[in-house]
Amino acid sequence: MKNKKLVIAAVAVIVVIGLMVGLWMATRPETVDGTKTFTVTVVHSDGTGKEFTYHTDAEKLDAALLEEGLIAGEEGPYGLTVITVDGEDAVWDTDNAYWAIWIGDEMAVTGISEIPVYDGSVFKLEYTSLG
Repeated sequence: MKNKKLVIAAVAVIVVIGLMVGLWMATRPETVDGTKTFTVTVVHSDGTGKEFTYHTDAEKLDAALLEEGLIAGEEGPYGLTVITVDGEDAVWDTDNAYWAIWIGDEMAVTGISEIPVYDGSVFKLEYTSLG
């Protein structure tokens, strides 16, 4: 009897996860063709900030910022891991730091390779250290 309840609970959890993934796939932002103007604010480890305005035909944020030379990083199984922004490195393995990505006033929930660029988009790349 206990095993039957566990199996039913496990199936219910799998169904809920499947529904959530399906909903995300159906509602995720699409890319946009054509030239777009967007801004990026970079907040460095010392708290200073710089704002950049770019014009691009790129559909994703990583491609646009790589094209402009603002970022550098390493490709991995989940896309680009940003290591360098505006000449400053944030390396998790050595200083427990990373570049937090903000879309408007909200922290991104996907990697930079998944973030679409729209005309008028506002982004922030913020040096964040946990150590």
